[in-house]
Amino acid sequence: MSAVLEDIGLPTCSQSDSMGIVKHMEEDGCIVIPNVLDRNQVNEMKRQIDALVHLPHDGGYQEKEACIDHYKCVFNRSPYWLPFIDMPGIIEAIEKMMGTDCHIIGMSAWRTPPGIGNNGMHVDQLMFPVAEELLLSKKVKIPIFYSTLHFYLNDMDEDLCPTWVVPGSHMSGRGPSSDKTKANAQGFVGGEEREWNGVKEVPVLVSAGDAMLFRSAVWHSGSVNKTKDRTRYLLQIHYSRRGIAQRFPPYTEFVYNKEVLAKASERQLRMLGKHSIGAYG
Repeated sequence: MSAVLEDIGLPTCSQSDSMGIVKHMEEDGCIVIPNVLDRNQVNEMKRQIDALVHLPHDGGYQEKEACIDHYKCVFNRSPYWLPFIDMPGIIEAIEKMMGTDCHIIGMSAWRTPPGIGNNGMHVDQLMFPVAEELLLSKKVKIPIFYSTLHFYLNDMDEDLCPTWVVPGSHMSGRGPSSDKTKANAQGFVGGEEREWNGVKEVPVLVSAGDAMLFRSAVWHSGSVNKTKDRTRYLLQIHYSRRGIAQRFPPYTEFVYNKEVLAKASERQLRMLGKHSIGAYG
């Protein structure tokens, strides 16, 4: 386990402990899972990201100077990416939380060079607001509709644009407000509310090969790469319940890669969208 995690108050759980992962997702809204990838896997994934070619639906990042590289739908580029969709232990936890008919709604690779980064505290998706007191009383429990898995491919420190997260903030029943008086505590430009219920944001200072799973309503943020010569690499996978539409750009023009489908297991095919006919299609 990354020793620093004990000092910064982030919950951790072994990859094999699926029920522990679920428990932390319900209570803390996020969970760090150490040693998901070994060093050889980390180096190979970085090599694979470096070899990616920008497509028009990636957002045109290749046309800019000094910007974040963001590659969407990388699962569809090569069978290489398939095993990361259903990592043992983690996928069982995701299915316990979102159903055995859940699927992915996106897979992105990110490369953040020195000098830039995203710093806005936010939630990815809030299905509906709920009064904080109801959530804290445990009288109301909101199911997990969306979750995101991050694979970190660097040994993270505070200069190398770590993710920041406010554990437990999904229990606020809302997103962070734009209170500028609470911004800039970590040197960010601008920023929003970065503390909830006495819990302050913490940086995800993990080792290369560690992962973090978090639900869409937990408050989190990227940050600026303050280093002079290091690039942050990240693989990101979004999961959702089956009733939530898959979001594969270029959307109506999206075509599955036949080579990927030929190599995918039945579970992976289902995660990619191979479902039985249901009430809504």
